[in-house]
Amino acid sequence: MPIQTPDWVKHAIFYQIFPDRFARTSRTPLPPAMQVPLEDWDGAPTIQGYKGGDLWGVAERLDYIQDLGVTAIYFTPIFQSACNHRYHTHDYYQIDPLLGGNEAFFELLEAAHDRNLKVVLDGVFNHASRGFFYFNDILENGPHSPWLDWFNIEGWPLSAYDGDKPANYEGWWNNRALPEFNHDNPQAREYIMRIGEYWIEQGIDGWRLDVPFDVTTEGFWVEFRSRVKAINPEAYIVGEVWTDASEWLQGDQFDGVMNYLFTGPAIAFTAKDRVSMPLVESVSYTPYPALDAKGYAEKVEALLNLYDWEIQQTQLNLLSSHDIARALSVAGEDISSFLLATLLLLTFPGAPSIYYGDEVGLPGKLDPDCRRVFPKEEAWNQKVLETHKVLIALRQAHPALRTGKYQTLAAEEDCYVFSRILEKEIIVVAVNTGETAVQVRLADMEAESGKVLYGEGSVEWLGDRTAMLEVPARSGMILGDV
Repeated sequence: MPIQTPDWVKHAIFYQIFPDRFARTSRTPLPPAMQVPLEDWDGAPTIQGYKGGDLWGVAERLDYIQDLGVTAIYFTPIFQSACNHRYHTHDYYQIDPLLGGNEAFFELLEAAHDRNLKVVLDGVFNHASRGFFYFNDILENGPHSPWLDWFNIEGWPLSAYDGDKPANYEGWWNNRALPEFNHDNPQAREYIMRIGEYWIEQGIDGWRLDVPFDVTTEGFWVEFRSRVKAINPEAYIVGEVWTDASEWLQGDQFDGVMNYLFTGPAIAFTAKDRVSMPLVESVSYTPYPALDAKGYAEKVEALLNLYDWEIQQTQLNLLSSHDIARALSVAGEDISSFLLATLLLLTFPGAPSIYYGDEVGLPGKLDPDCRRVFPKEEAWNQKVLETHKVLIALRQAHPALRTGKYQTLAAEEDCYVFSRILEKEIIVVAVNTGETAVQVRLADMEAESGKVLYGEGSVEWLGDRTAMLEVPARSGMILGDV
């Protein structure tokens, strides 16, 4: 059976939001659970403090999101939790009260859908938290708890907080705050499946699955996909897998993964030796060593050969996320490097994902700094914002940039040129990451037409389907028909 993925994802522009840091609502009065002391909004983010961003605040900024050209929002976890990032889930059926609770979420979901914006939630199903009812019952009742087999208990007594004593249960990466589910337990497994089904039934458009590679129970994600797709065949299932994800991308589990295999080469090629090594040596993607055009071409070809074309079109491509330093900071805050990487992002097969604030030039080092609040308008880099808008608009205007076949045309020193072809539409993209202008001769083009749609370069058609591109230093261009 041929692989099937959601068609809408192939045409989507995602916007990733870390809810605590995006926007506080202006509505009053707030529910009592939201009337609490918060960290200064403009202060540096901390590991444990709350800034108080909420889902009503997101709803109030949907005009901005839509004006950017975004068509889908991916939220990091929003379920009830005792931490600002909410990966420590307390209740999978309740939206966190500091985010406005279920009332705020359903209001936001309706408002987003009214604008044809899709909403994808973060599913944290490998582990729960110490505050999760069924694990908390074990902490209270010890071996008398009826939910012992939902987790991997190794001995007694449990030590959920005192690091000087053995935890006596399995936590994710030995983190006591994150007790791991026993996915072999039929009731725990069914509980998770029903969560997946419930929120799809409530109208969400998909799940991003946290650390799915750590769920090793045979057939777990196959069943999850089957049950979610039975409710909404167009639901998007995307896994957080940082490396070769072939195991999960055979058409029976995920529609795509967070494509860090694109992230690393894109930054290595555009930022080169500007990459701030302290920001990338400790994480599981590698935007180093510096790549020339040939090196980037080899990485891209290898990536595009990894998966079926249907899967390639629904990969979630990104430059930044809540788990890594922001691309602008990784590139040594060099704007030209960041914009060249953005050009690659928005012309590559798959769904581009923009991490909130990247589009206005928000820097950020490793966690928690990569989770800064969305800046006030006076701090926006207008050039970066306008570039995002122009490139997103071009992607939306030209189907070839979304689903067209990908072909490398030239890889000479620091200039990389490729095409996206869909039926009779041909788009050519050239990226020069070097310090001097270059000329690139392209022979045997599919057609002898096209002009510059983006960038400061130029094209001269020499006849016999041959084009001469002039690409200025540290710049890119897009060539095609209006």
